[in-house]
Amino acid sequence: MRVALVTVGDEILSGDTVNTNAAWLGQQLADRGVDVDRVTVVPDQISEIARLVNEQRAEFDAVIVTGGVGPTHDDVTMDGVAAAFGSELEENEAALQWLAEEGGYTRDDLAEGTAALPAGGEFIRNPDGVAPGCVIGNVYVLPGVPDEMKGMFEVIADDFAGTERFTATILADEPESALIQRLIDVQEQFGVTVGSYPGESVRLKIQSEDEQAVAEARQWLAERVELSE
Repeated sequence: MRVALVTVGDEILSGDTVNTNAAWLGQQLADRGVDVDRVTVVPDQISEIARLVNEQRAEFDAVIVTGGVGPTHDDVTMDGVAAAFGSELEENEAALQWLAEEGGYTRDDLAEGTAALPAGGEFIRNPDGVAPGCVIGNVYVLPGVPDEMKGMFEVIADDFAGTERFTATILADEPESALIQRLIDVQEQFGVTVGSYPGESVRLKIQSEDEQAVAEARQWLAERVELSE
């Protein structure tokens, strides 16, 4: 399963907010054996959201959009997603019913547009907030507030599944450039992929769908690199 992540928000592009949502979702999806093949940030502009969503929903198995969900002036994500599907926003009766039954809200309690979702979409309940999410076609729209996004993802997590992958890590106390040939060799010999992530030590991440291959590759590397204590 191939997934694209789209984060909406001027505050991300300006550097005022760190895009922790994409990192968290990437890890959650990877743990489920799902390939995240694209991460994109777009401004709070309906036309840009619509263009990108329309392109990526055709290219990927699923698109997860976060940010810009709610009734305030700059919450335009639902408008953009609706435009991508040639749809309009309309009050979602299932969302209103859920807000009434679970949150105790009447229509008069809610800011205008709180339950406005793309026509034809299905609402996603928000366990940790008010504004509902939405799924339409293969596009999932979640809020940008991290706690709300995480809670809502748990509601839809079962929609995302792939082939289980196994991982192992090694910390190497050598320059990354000095490890190149050994990383090529271990990948060729055991059919695994190895990512290298430099820092105080170089973290080597070994990954494969074959658990035994991962274990053997880790052992092979551990015997041939200088390990960090």
